[in-house]
Amino acid sequence: MPHLESMVLCREAQVSTLQSLFGERHHFSFPSIFIYGHTASGKTYVTQTLLRTLELPHVFVNCVECFTLRLLLEQILNKLSHLSSSEEGCSTEITCETFNDFVRLFKQVTKAENLKNQTVYIVLDKAEYLRDMEANLLPGFLRLQELTDRNVTVLFLSEIIWEKFRPNTGCFEPFVLYFPDYSIGSLQKILCHDHPPEYSADFYAAYINILLGVFYTVCRDLKELRHLAVLNFPKYCEPVVKGEASERDTRKLWKNIEPHLKKAMQTVYLREISSSQWEKLQKDDTDPGQLKGLSAYTHVELPYYSKFILIAAYLASYNPARTDKRFFLKHHGKIKKTNFLKKHEKTSNHLLGPKPFPLDRLLAILYSIVDSRVAPTANIFSQITSLVTLQLLTLVGHDDQLDGPKYKCTVSLDFIRAIAR
Repeated sequence: MPHLESMVLCREAQVSTLQSLFGERHHFSFPSIFIYGHTASGKTYVTQTLLRTLELPHVFVNCVECFTLRLLLEQILNKLSHLSSSEEGCSTEITCETFNDFVRLFKQVTKAENLKNQTVYIVLDKAEYLRDMEANLLPGFLRLQELTDRNVTVLFLSEIIWEKFRPNTGCFEPFVLYFPDYSIGSLQKILCHDHPPEYSADFYAAYINILLGVFYTVCRDLKELRHLAVLNFPKYCEPVVKGEASERDTRKLWKNIEPHLKKAMQTVYLREISSSQWEKLQKDDTDPGQLKGLSAYTHVELPYYSKFILIAAYLASYNPARTDKRFFLKHHGKIKKTNFLKKHEKTSNHLLGPKPFPLDRLLAILYSIVDSRVAPTANIFSQITSLVTLQLLTLVGHDDQLDGPKYKCTVSLDFIRAIAR
């Protein structure tokens, strides 16, 4: 359908497959379809757009909102009831507590004339949350067509693969459809489709090309890229609005937007400042860390010893091992300040980046900066592992068989200052 192709970009293969599976309205469709792919890969949008455009009777339920069995089943039944009673304009709320009741009530609701001779579609978004509910729920939905003897198809939308769902006891296998990540060309095409009418398509395409050149290596989430495109576009076209450059003066436009895109790199995915705050930041040319709301700077919450471990890791990363005796021992003796030492101390270690350090050095610094006596217990080692999991520390590896693991501190000085407070 030409109209559908203009609404759903770069997902022609998936749309074609779904249309083939849906078939004609009165035909029995596949009992269950499992659609999976990474976040912002178009699963929900394509499914909803297809069902609405083809005007197929369907109910859409988010499993995050319906976090209990009763909420989920009642939501499906009540939405179906509204579909079947849309002509009369009135319906009563249905209560349902078990899956057996759901099967019985589902048969009653789908007896309505407008649902009787066509396929009914139940779409379960964030379907991975079904695994935390009753054990009979997932197998029941997979065989709902058989259990109810009705023309119904259940679509599961998930970010994880089907193998993580399959029960050990076995179950009916759904049709599995994969939505791959968008390529850079697909992202360019989709983002260019949103260009403002007051500017030419080529001008906006050049802006999107710059945006993807900066952010594509760290962010491939279409929603986040769309947000960044809308947020930074006024700054990109500012020289054009002021008459300082033309739409084709790419070099001048790039020089104007480059520092602002670097600032935006610090808040990718975080959503910790509003669009109005970001606009204020753009106008004032202030550092993003000075705005309230950035968790990395203002409200770091870590366990007591984790804070000291992180401070010790920072000191070990940015100070040479030969200075430990001077910094952390009370009676370190006299240290000669040779010309060699002075020459090398002129270069800031922050410009050279963090250096790897062994675990025993980290613990030695930790013991010297904590007031109380700290025993090397499993609790301390588990907190080090947690910091690695949170990517505040990086595990570099082993130099040889005799050395222990080596780490690097990945946080900034501002971060350390925030937790030291």
